Amino acid sequence: MNRVVSIVGMAGSGKSEVARIFEERGFSKVRFGDITDEEVRRRGLDLNEQNERAVRESLRNEHGMAAYAKLSLPKIEFHLQNSDVILDGLYSWDEFLLLRKNFGTAFTVIAVWSSPATRYERLSKRTIRPLTSEEAASRDKAEIENLRKGGPIAMADFTICNESTLQELETAAQSILDRMRSTQ
Repeated sequence: MNRVVSIVGMAGSGKSEVARIFEERGFSKVRFGDITDEEVRRRGLDLNEQNERAVRESLRNEHGMAAYAKLSLPKIEFHLQNSDVILDGLYSWDEFLLLRKNFGTAFTVIAVWSSPATRYERLSKRTIRPLTSEEAASRDKAEIENLRKGGPIAMADFTICNESTLQELETAAQSILDRMRSTQ
């Protein structure tokens, strides 16, 4: 069976960069945030932190706390037929449990950690969906308290500390990929 590898971390930690690295090395990517973006657009709203948060909360009220994993299962299973899959954006403990139940030992979690100061600086400078420090801190609080995001980070199979350069992040991600492939 092909692998399902999920990236978890707080906003601005480098999750999407790690997912990109895996995608460049042959993994099919499924980004949980695409569900939010599509729903925000479907509702005719602007893409911003306030609307995205409202949609995320609405989808979780409707589908439960594992909403994003649940709604992504068909896409994950489709891609698994032909390749390994990298999931960008595991958020909640419930999503972690659902994915572990569905994919068992084929499911691997990589946590990407960066300090709040580093993340907030990155988030303020990004071109897509930039956040102020206040917005980033508010998002952190909501993800930790409401989604129980700390659980998947704590239970990750691998952790990358991303406080330095993109090159060092790529080296760390490649090292994990090499370790995973050597145990297949």
